Amino acid sequence: MFSVVIVSALSLAATAQQASNSQPAKSVDDQPVSTLKVQAREVLLPVTVRDKHGALVTTLDKGDFSLTEDGRPQVIKSFTRESNLPYKLGLLVDTSRSVSGALEQERKAGGMFVDAMLPEQPRPKDPDEAFLIHFDREVELLEDFTTSRDKLHHELDDMSASHASSRDDSQGPETTGDDRERPSRSRGGTQLYDAIFLASDELMKHQDGRKALVVFSDGVDRGSKDTMNDAVDAADRANVVVYTIYFKGQEERDNNNMGFPGSRRGGMGYPGGGGYPGGGGYPGGGQRRGGGEKPAVDGKKIMQEIATRTGGHGYEAKKREDLDAIYKLIAEELRGQYLLTYTPDKVDNDGGYHKIELKANKGDLQVSTREGYYAPGGEEAK
Repeated sequence: MFSVVIVSALSLAATAQQASNSQPAKSVDDQPVSTLKVQAREVLLPVTVRDKHGALVTTLDKGDFSLTEDGRPQVIKSFTRESNLPYKLGLLVDTSRSVSGALEQERKAGGMFVDAMLPEQPRPKDPDEAFLIHFDREVELLEDFTTSRDKLHHELDDMSASHASSRDDSQGPETTGDDRERPSRSRGGTQLYDAIFLASDELMKHQDGRKALVVFSDGVDRGSKDTMNDAVDAADRANVVVYTIYFKGQEERDNNNMGFPGSRRGGMGYPGGGGYPGGGGYPGGGQRRGGGEKPAVDGKKIMQEIATRTGGHGYEAKKREDLDAIYKLIAEELRGQYLLTYTPDKVDNDGGYHKIELKANKGDLQVSTREGYYAPGGEEAK
């Protein structure tokens, strides 16, 4: 994630004034754009700041913050708010039976979010793009990165709680209307951690710019080969912020999906994906061994932890009607983020993890950003 990242910014009015008077007028999309360049070994952090009432604060600069890495003070190089920089977004929707009661409202709210984040007329260069994944007993990519609202709306409208269970796996991979195979992986349960891992590692990792996942679920994972730590690490390596929407669903009664021995076989239909043995559906790793009662799982706490560790925000939809407002808040936050860059004072070529702490000098402000990052090295250096 420390390769050169070029994030396109809005066209500047001054740029337009430099054009020759003899040339025909250009639209905003045709104008040259300024860029924010993050050089190798610089760290790029998305930052959200709220006041004590929870309102976004958008008038700060780098002098209002102090930053440490592994406890050592760091110099903030830049701190900017670019509300219209392009995004790479992923919607991850739990379609298991436990949350089926809210799925219709989730489809509508997700569609509104798509309309809020993707322009009706995409920019020809560096456009906003989004993809859609559903997960239950499988993780399935319903729509890859696209600028098309219509494509995402179509898949959201078709998505249902029986989306996966209505298919017989013996029939092979499902195809889309254009005869394109849908990448998928089927096992059983509610594969929350696998969905976040695969979205981060296989879709987001090689994308540039600002990246965010929005995950709707009851937070109870059943059947993933990846752990919560695996999922969060994958998001950190891909420089992805994760926003979570917790909805308390009805507990599923089928417990026959616990414990899947062996290593992961590929991921979402892409060659070479996965390859991490062990795992399991509980935070901290490892499949449940032996007998005994199934440990209690606090889905709300899990969803909050995933969001906090990746620099996002955890929301709770106490009723289905809350989803519209929550998606509006997430869109507002994404458009109101700051971007912070700094160059670490120590060089790490071994791919180690480094703890970050960013604080506002004014004590009543709440700052959200990633808890840390992986330095280039090991797999990241290849």
